[in-house]
Amino acid sequence: MIKAGITGGIGSGKTTVCKIFEVLGVPVYYADDRAKELITTDKTLIKKIKKLLGEDVYDSENNINKKRISAIVFNFPEVLKQYNAIVHPAVFEDAEKWMRRHQQFDYILEEAALLFETGTYKKLDTIICVTAPLEIRIDRIKKRDGLTEEEILARISSQMPEEEKIALSNYVIYNDGATPLIRQVLRIHEKLTEKGNK
Repeated sequence: MIKAGITGGIGSGKTTVCKIFEVLGVPVYYADDRAKELITTDKTLIKKIKKLLGEDVYDSENNINKKRISAIVFNFPEVLKQYNAIVHPAVFEDAEKWMRRHQQFDYILEEAALLFETGTYKKLDTIICVTAPLEIRIDRIKKRDGLTEEEILARISSQMPEEEKIALSNYVIYNDGATPLIRQVLRIHEKLTEKGNK
């Protein structure tokens, strides 16, 4: 089984691309979604996060105050680093278990915004990068999350530059609204299915 990673900056359209792969029958592990689940269900993680960011980032039922966390981690790079050092190993372990349960497929996808930044890419066989022009990404995030341009740019600047991600990837999908997405996904699917069957 080929372990493929799929990444790209915020607003690049990774989820849309993943949904196309899922239609083709490819299992997708959404690392960011799983992280959101784990930080509200894993007692050890909750304890560590409260110690780092303060008790008030959770309510009495362990629901997380996303705005409070974002305000802290996206404005203090050192705290973001410490937060990631708590959350990423837990997600890494969770992904490993998930992959073992999907051994029968030619290939699987692990979707994560911070594939390179966390070192996750090292355990994968091939990487797909989804990219889109900055103005399109800003527009998508504004519509999706209701953030201001300033907030969006702060998040983008906290991630690895898009050009670096492209340079480190094996495949690139251009999600610019002009290049047909399905055709690009099918091309990669065919290649990975071939390799997986060898």
